[in-house]
Amino acid sequence: MSASNTFDAIVIGSGISGGWAAKELCEKGLKTLVLERGEDVVHLKDYPTATKNPWDFAHRGQKTQLLTKNNPVVSKCYAYNETSEHFFVKDNEHPYIQEKPYDWIRGYQVGGKSLLWARQTQRWSKYDFEGPARDGFGDWPIRYTDIENWYTHVELFAGISGNYDKLDTLPDGSFLPAWEMNSVEMKMQSNIMKKFSDRHVVQGRCAHLTVPQPIHIEQGRQQCQARSLCERGCPFGGYFSSNASTIPWAQKTGNLTLQPNSVVHSIIYDEIQQKATGVQVIDRVTKKATAYYAKIIFVNASTLNTNLILLNSTSKRFPNGLGNDSGLLGKYIAFHNYRGNLSATMDGNLDKYYYGRRPTQPMMPNFRNVHKQETDFQRGYMVFFGAVRPAAAVEGIGAEFKEQSTEPGGWSISMMMQGETIPKESNHVRLSPDQKDEWGIPQLITSVGYDENDERLLKDFLQVGSELLDAAGCKNIRSMDSKQAPGLDIHEMGGVRMGNDPKTSLLNKWNQMHHCKNVFVTDGACMASTSTQNPSLTFMAITARAANYAVEALKKGAL
Repeated sequence: MSASNTFDAIVIGSGISGGWAAKELCEKGLKTLVLERGEDVVHLKDYPTATKNPWDFAHRGQKTQLLTKNNPVVSKCYAYNETSEHFFVKDNEHPYIQEKPYDWIRGYQVGGKSLLWARQTQRWSKYDFEGPARDGFGDWPIRYTDIENWYTHVELFAGISGNYDKLDTLPDGSFLPAWEMNSVEMKMQSNIMKKFSDRHVVQGRCAHLTVPQPIHIEQGRQQCQARSLCERGCPFGGYFSSNASTIPWAQKTGNLTLQPNSVVHSIIYDEIQQKATGVQVIDRVTKKATAYYAKIIFVNASTLNTNLILLNSTSKRFPNGLGNDSGLLGKYIAFHNYRGNLSATMDGNLDKYYYGRRPTQPMMPNFRNVHKQETDFQRGYMVFFGAVRPAAAVEGIGAEFKEQSTEPGGWSISMMMQGETIPKESNHVRLSPDQKDEWGIPQLITSVGYDENDERLLKDFLQVGSELLDAAGCKNIRSMDSKQAPGLDIHEMGGVRMGNDPKTSLLNKWNQMHHCKNVFVTDGACMASTSTQNPSLTFMAITARAANYAVEALKKGAL
């Protein structure tokens, strides 16, 4: 164990939660090593397509047939195209085994998927933390009051835009000014809320700087330019990413060592000390193995890779994976149900248009089974919708065609669901007994699927969504089940779930492993349920909370 390989803390992963762990630990004075399996991506410097024009790309930035053929999984992602493909994991480079269809979308580089996320950020409500226990499928060891101040902590630093809507199903936060709805969306909002008193249409909350505050200027970030080219990396730092925000902030402390190209093989457990002592790493390029040591370890490799690392961290004490006395490691994987979509048109309003490419859209917090069980399915769904005026559909060639095609057509409406899925033991990941990747690490087997509850919830949304659009004054309403596989939502959660009982969970209320107290898991793997809200803001808040607890425990000699 050399001094050059020894740190106070190790963070595995540099994405949204890993970046927050690094920031908090470094600010508190801990010498922290952040291990990232992918290449380095430096803010501003390594966004090669960020300022290119459509004509600068061979295929005008589109998703080509070859890209789709070579990447049948990742090419399904809405953000994957010629302008952003360098930030996505290619299918053939990192294979996994689909026991059931599962689209695993990954980003292996410094910053991870924080360069690629959709940036929608809502707090969970008390009903999201309390509901699972009521419904009998999981009991969170924390409640909204435990995390409320930590939501504020991360919101102020990250920069979240939104309105103060005063809804108990969607708690208000510390917001920058919200983006505006366009005229048709405001009309739809008014019509829907007149007819349905329990269905509140609000503007989407997102991690974009509408009016940067001094803390954001200090980070080197500037106002969002509404370019909607976010998946290329933002040279303005207009949206929150590890690259533009938490990692540079941690670097300024002088306490951060950031090491890309470091594939984590496993966590080292010391049988005598009865705790983890370090991490076994394989160099991505040279394949050389090296051990790094620390007093505390944060596992933030993203949900499924966090499960993979822990399952592969075997020892005499933990033959089935680190901390896995319960046998539940890798189980209770859950996700968001995105299968329901509707489209419609809106007559009139042709004297109205909008400016810019806004990074969010109106949404409706869950109104199903909020206070008690009311339907034939458990839990509920959030609704998102938007109104746009695409170019008019014209035929012809030449100057006249060019002139006509610059005029907007009528209003088109789209609506989608974000449904909660129920964590089940049968939905799981495990290690392949015989297939390994090029670094000698077992490939992951995904066995995650929909159930009858998901089908009933989907059916309800498609019916209710049609009613909402009809009430809003829309025409030509069409509904569709995309039948997409789990995973494409990119909201995978679970496998290393929090809970009070070590027999039914792996982590306590501070995100510590029950049976290995100096290992913390604060990415999506820790979640005991999915709620209907987007999860990333909760990942951030949980991480900041756990990191501050870990530092205090370390100072007291409790770790």
